[in-house]
Amino acid sequence: MTTQMPYGRIPGVDKPVSRLVQGTIMVSSKDEDYGFKLLDDVFELGCNTFDTAHVYGNGDNERTVGKWIRSRGVREQVVIIGKGAHHNQDRRRVTPFDIAADIHDSLARFKTDYIDLYLLHRDDPSVPVGPIVEALNEHLRAGRIRAFGGSNWTHERIQAANEYARKHRLTPFVASSPHFSLAEQIKEPWPQCISISGPQGTEARAWYTQHQMPVFAWSSMAAGFWSGRFNRDNLHTFTDWQDRLCVECYCSEDNFKRLDRARALAAERGVYVPQIAMAYLFNQLMVVFALVGCRNREEFLVNMQAANLKLTSQEVAWLELRSDTR
Repeated sequence: MTTQMPYGRIPGVDKPVSRLVQGTIMVSSKDEDYGFKLLDDVFELGCNTFDTAHVYGNGDNERTVGKWIRSRGVREQVVIIGKGAHHNQDRRRVTPFDIAADIHDSLARFKTDYIDLYLLHRDDPSVPVGPIVEALNEHLRAGRIRAFGGSNWTHERIQAANEYARKHRLTPFVASSPHFSLAEQIKEPWPQCISISGPQGTEARAWYTQHQMPVFAWSSMAAGFWSGRFNRDNLHTFTDWQDRLCVECYCSEDNFKRLDRARALAAERGVYVPQIAMAYLFNQLMVVFALVGCRNREEFLVNMQAANLKLTSQEVAWLELRSDTR
């Protein structure tokens, strides 16, 4: 099976962007050697794009990733995805003030002068899109960010933001990061999460297909659902917080039917079940980049193989339960 990294392009980012994006939430100063080796390994395999966030580790994540980038001298080879304006316990923070504060914090932590792709980590639908678009364009003009988009924004809100941008001759959102997986999300894992999976996401997926806006899919492995550890008859045995999250958010009968079909197709193709779930993302009419949380080189290689696995449109429909034949 091919293990070549596929790349894509993001408007405003003047570098190729690896279609597999390594999440860095596990990278911290507590085990710097491990984190640096992980980043070294995936970079060597062709991953040049790394997902970070202002809230990860209360800033330690950004500081550690920035230290790795500086120590390797690879700033112009890597694409940093930064996220900010996440809500806190006290209030929603999608405001021009908080966006500015978080961008300046992140730049100081990374010790770099720009972020390649900046995503608003959450949305606040109660506020108008105009001031948000204006604020992001200000940071774009100042060179602090090269492109921007939304994480956990509905396609309707992104459309409204881009209509405002077009009307006022401003730069629009160029990327979106919702949850997307072969497994349908039946419950929000965290408040204000947006999913475009399953029948409920049909309209959103059609919009992303029509506009060809890049989708950076998070939790494509559905919190471990595709690992095969979760079955219809053992859900009561899971007590760990992360496992319970999978049980509550993804362990539905329809998802188990999808799992049954993924197992059958994986056996035919001679691949792993998670590779079928990952290949599903890369065989969409949408432009999909997959955020992955690989813990080592071997896991990343398995995902690279899946990114190159071709599925037919009939197989995709069958996996989605839209068809009983393939």
